[in-house]
Amino acid sequence: MGMDNPKAFLTSLYQAAVAAADPLTGLRAHLPSPPRGRTVVIGAGKGAAQMAQALETLWPGPLQGLVVTRYGHAAPCKTIEVLEAAHPVPDAAGLQAAERLMAAVQGLTAEDLVIALICGGGSALLPAPPAGFGLEDEIALNTALLASGAPISAMNALRSHFSRIKGGRLAALAHPARVVSLVVSDVPGDDPAQVASGPTIPRQGDTAAALAFADRYQIPLSAAQRAHILADQGPQPTDPAFARDHVAVVASAARSLEAAAGHCRASGVEAVILSDSFEGEAREAGRFHADLALEVARRDRPFRKPVVLLSGGETSVTLRGKGRGGRNTEFLLAFAGRIAGQGGIDALAADTDGIDGIGHQAGAFADGSTADRLRECGLRIDDCLDRNDSGTAFAALGDLFMPGPTGTNVNDFRAILIR
Repeated sequence: MGMDNPKAFLTSLYQAAVAAADPLTGLRAHLPSPPRGRTVVIGAGKGAAQMAQALETLWPGPLQGLVVTRYGHAAPCKTIEVLEAAHPVPDAAGLQAAERLMAAVQGLTAEDLVIALICGGGSALLPAPPAGFGLEDEIALNTALLASGAPISAMNALRSHFSRIKGGRLAALAHPARVVSLVVSDVPGDDPAQVASGPTIPRQGDTAAALAFADRYQIPLSAAQRAHILADQGPQPTDPAFARDHVAVVASAARSLEAAAGHCRASGVEAVILSDSFEGEAREAGRFHADLALEVARRDRPFRKPVVLLSGGETSVTLRGKGRGGRNTEFLLAFAGRIAGQGGIDALAADTDGIDGIGHQAGAFADGSTADRLRECGLRIDDCLDRNDSGTAFAALGDLFMPGPTGTNVNDFRAILIR
């Protein structure tokens, strides 16, 4: 299948990666023991509803609680309420959801258990600006972060210091109840405190470093925002109140890439995992992957063909224009420009949650003919990149990849088949 129908083969690899991040499989191995008291479920992220649905299937006793997910990503649950809010820019529904999550964990006892279902996207879905600030301040910060090209670690450092719910603050409200955080990681390195800016997991905060990120990536902050972030003293990991808490990463990009590699080998094609934690500008990552693919295609080094190159992580896009697309389509457009005219190379780049940026596509397909076919449509790769209009480019070719919401999120998935 890999040689005869590259798109179908690459799609099967994506499906294997997503299946490996299935919440039912991940949660089953990490469930805590039921408590003497109540079990309260909270959660946030683009796959939070599916995690809640899986937890209801697996849990042996009564559950109550609520989770918030992106509009259109809900799943039916019996006793856990599912709320929807905006992503990637917060809205009033997200603010109301954050307030309700904070209220749900207050007044608990040491006999109670809080199960936190945390996955990517929770940062935008849980706006809770500090006292003295409003939702418009958090919207402005998020909008600036998305346009900055900053890596997710820098974004979440700032988000966690400008919040009443992130950086472990939600867990602090739940104590003395025990908090068990079950995390689907979408961040390079799988640091659970980074996922959704860690609402239930405190991080060793360095406020000066957070402000240095803002300066480096030219993220506009008001004087009041800078003063608040510099003075912020959120919960610390060394606080004894967190000693009974437990954190488990139940799915990650690394495990999904390994599943895709296994599917390749079962199909008779060798696979190489380059990294599960690529960061940086999407277009530069695309050009790097293209240069490596060309070296394999032309010289059989550093890997012999046929082979599939796999990678994950979260790249970023510095907005220069007002086009339509996301980091995966921008990655692929730059990739396509570099391999123009080269046969035997096919690639898929897509977000594992099924949505790449704003739109309905998860990503797209590209090969050595992409650049020529775009010219036939009156489009040039460099012009589209200048406008950040990669989604429009691939739509013109009919090469967008649109699997729909997958119910999980372990970040970006890239597969390059070199025949």
